Amino acid sequence: MAERAGTRQEPAATETYDTGRAVLLASVAALGGFLFGFDTAVVNGAVEAIRADFGMGAGLTGFAVSSALIGCALGAWIAGQLAGRLGRVRVMLLASAFFTISAIGSGLAQGPWDLIVWRVVGGLAVGAASVIAPAYIAEIAPAPIRGRLGSLQQLAIVTGIFVALLTDYFLATAAGGAAEMLWLGLEAWRWMFLAEIVPAVAYGVLALVIPESPRYLVQQGEHRKARTVLAQILRSGIDERLREIRRTVKEDTRSSFADLRGPALGLLPIVWVGVGLSLFQQFVGINVIFYYSSSLWQQVGFTEEDALVQTVITSVTNIAVTIVAIALIDRVGRRRLLLVGSAGMVVSLGALAVAFATASVVDGEPVLEGAAGPVALVAANLFVVFFGVSWGPVVWVLLGEMFNNRIRAAALGLAAAAQWGGNFLVSTTFPALAEVGLGLAYGLYTAAALLSFLFVARFVRETKGRQLEDME
Repeated sequence: MAERAGTRQEPAATETYDTGRAVLLASVAALGGFLFGFDTAVVNGAVEAIRADFGMGAGLTGFAVSSALIGCALGAWIAGQLAGRLGRVRVMLLASAFFTISAIGSGLAQGPWDLIVWRVVGGLAVGAASVIAPAYIAEIAPAPIRGRLGSLQQLAIVTGIFVALLTDYFLATAAGGAAEMLWLGLEAWRWMFLAEIVPAVAYGVLALVIPESPRYLVQQGEHRKARTVLAQILRSGIDERLREIRRTVKEDTRSSFADLRGPALGLLPIVWVGVGLSLFQQFVGINVIFYYSSSLWQQVGFTEEDALVQTVITSVTNIAVTIVAIALIDRVGRRRLLLVGSAGMVVSLGALAVAFATASVVDGEPVLEGAAGPVALVAANLFVVFFGVSWGPVVWVLLGEMFNNRIRAAALGLAAAAQWGGNFLVSTTFPALAEVGLGLAYGLYTAAALLSFLFVARFVRETKGRQLEDME
């Protein structure tokens, strides 16, 4: 039987802290999440133009869109190790450099294969950011507000998605279409990628001004520096917290994948819980909405401009419900939000599956007639609502806090790698599944949502309000 996350319920020690300083440090780390969202979503508005320019079929298009996820899985896997050896801030700087290189290379790509290479480079940065941001935030955050600060990662992700989609919309509109020329003899879709240079450079500059994680500093034997960092955040209980960190972080021990080995199919049970959360977050098909929604709505009868507008609206909805999640997560708790989200996703995804399964087919494409179109739009946005208030932010919070100090970096890296592997599987198979039938695709995502409810009910326990040093 899998070990349950956070089986001991202990109240967090009372401590006072500087909320503004904690939010500032968490926000800089979460900028990696903004780039995570921007990089993975910017391709949405460019898909059809790239497909036409490079003469790609459905299979190669799916691979080009999802190729970044190969780099994401690898980047997440490696970042967990690098964070223990180089520190959290240096990994942020490395990610910033990779984001910048990917933006330039993708924007100037001459064919599908070099585009894929540059997308993989960007994926390495996204994977690293997906590990380092929640780890850093969890390690500098006071326990009473750790859930809210951890949720800033997801707020940054969905904001990055929104800005990417809004950028796609304005660039495509300015050029008269994503495939049309815009500035300097470059098509609009190329400028969609090049726009990422600005936040990528900003991420690196801001990472230079934040302190290193106190837990990493203790691990390196730099106790005085660790105390200085804690004093920037805590107003009382500094020495007590430092003693707790010393108790749980041995100076001569670095987190490695060897530490994750256990009796449950080769891994510790708690690691399997983290992997399961990561996979279910992807298997419900959320990234189909953000990678393919523009193309999808065009296929069922919307114009390119209207499809991009619908995608932007969906993204705004995602931001709004993530803000709701931030307000609720330290009050309602992680587990309850996941259960509510799973139940809502079952209903909304089921409605999408029925709408597409019963749609008329004209020239090989589904056509939503009468009430089916509005029903599908409402269901798609309700799916985003239920995901955004639960599985979007909560999984990142749990991954940052559910593992003990000895295994946190490596376990988070493995779980994030599994998440990107699941994302790659879903994103790559969607075009092929869509050719068979969108009803089948959304039927599979509905089944995954139902299984996610059962998984949480059986294996996941609450971590709200507990110090990281008390995680078992």
